[in-house]
Amino acid sequence: MAERVTIARLGANGDGVVDRPGGPLYVPGALPGEVVLVAIDRDRGRVLERETSSPDRAEPFCPYFGTCGGCVAQHVGPGLYPEWKRGKVAGALAKAGIAAEVGRLVDGHGEGRRRVTFHAREIEGEMQVGFMEARSHHLVRIARCPITVEALAGAPQAASALAARMKGIGKPLDLAVTATLAGLDIDLRGSGRLEERRRQALIAEAGALGLARLSLHGETLVEFRRPAILMGRAHVAPPAGGFLQATAKGEEALAAIVLEGCRGAKRVADLFAGSGPFSLRLGDVAEVHAVESDRAALAALDRAARGTPGLRRITTEIRDLFRRPLLAPELDRFDAVVLDPPRAGAEAQCRQLTLSSPDTVVMVSCDPGTFARDAAILMSGGFSPDAILPVDQFAWSAHVEIAAVFRRRRTGRRRR
Repeated sequence: MAERVTIARLGANGDGVVDRPGGPLYVPGALPGEVVLVAIDRDRGRVLERETSSPDRAEPFCPYFGTCGGCVAQHVGPGLYPEWKRGKVAGALAKAGIAAEVGRLVDGHGEGRRRVTFHAREIEGEMQVGFMEARSHHLVRIARCPITVEALAGAPQAASALAARMKGIGKPLDLAVTATLAGLDIDLRGSGRLEERRRQALIAEAGALGLARLSLHGETLVEFRRPAILMGRAHVAPPAGGFLQATAKGEEALAAIVLEGCRGAKRVADLFAGSGPFSLRLGDVAEVHAVESDRAALAALDRAARGTPGLRRITTEIRDLFRRPLLAPELDRFDAVVLDPPRAGAEAQCRQLTLSSPDTVVMVSCDPGTFARDAAILMSGGFSPDAILPVDQFAWSAHVEIAAVFRRRRTGRRRR
């Protein structure tokens, strides 16, 4: 069924939205104010003809845009794009009943993403490698992803060469590729245990490709060079397949907000610390206690801290903060607390913070919904947001990072 519609707004996932009595209609690639003829399938519309174009329309720069499922907003111009991203955060706060100002969008893209994940499937006897097609399990083969750093230019070819060594395994595979100072670091996932012959074939291929490191499900198969990442002044070798902020500029932007928020603090707790993007920078000005459940990530942080002269004391603690958040008496010895939880947020930890004495909490989040929930907990416990800033680390995608500084209200009662 074809229908002529007028796009009312830009949805959370970058689709144009038409508000209808029976529910919204989502039209990928359409912008607010545009009149489009669409073919409708339930709640989705496919553009058959665009009768009017928005002045906010931009020309996509990637030949795979619209097919590859990674980017959803390359067609959104610079007038609309920042407010769309900012609105995702403001909307989540409003839904949680929080009246707070959201700052302007901070550019976190820089030179591009330094890590990507390719998918590999054996189809009709051939190993195919690429990104997932939008709203599909089909693969899109790419020669070069233009939103990645130059060091990842050869990543699709390297992933394809390794995948070819896995032909016949009969399992879908993922290849996580990270650009490091020493070259490409690749973690292959999904294969399960491999026989020695195939492991040796992968090691030989890694050598031929000039990789820094090749790992299998986080287990290092071969390391030719230490795959270091610069975090502040420290050189960190994150664990194979470990978490890393998507862009160097995004990490720097988030760290700058963390450092400013903790200005003047002598003792800082860095919770969900990962490999140390904040701890190792905070260590220049404060004593830091880094807490993280990933033993390998924390070991990488500790090695980097010990190898960086001039840092103040950085201690580490392996702890599952979802099951065992730091309790109020433990938190009371810190002047400021930094939180960078995964997408699930830090609900239990935020409840303990409301019972403790630190006057400053800096929260970094990758999910507006759980951020709003956790912010509401802090605010109900006597904190007020000093700054809430959206950071555009995943440019042209539907994702947005958030960094917020909360200060305890001076009229609030500290509960012990």
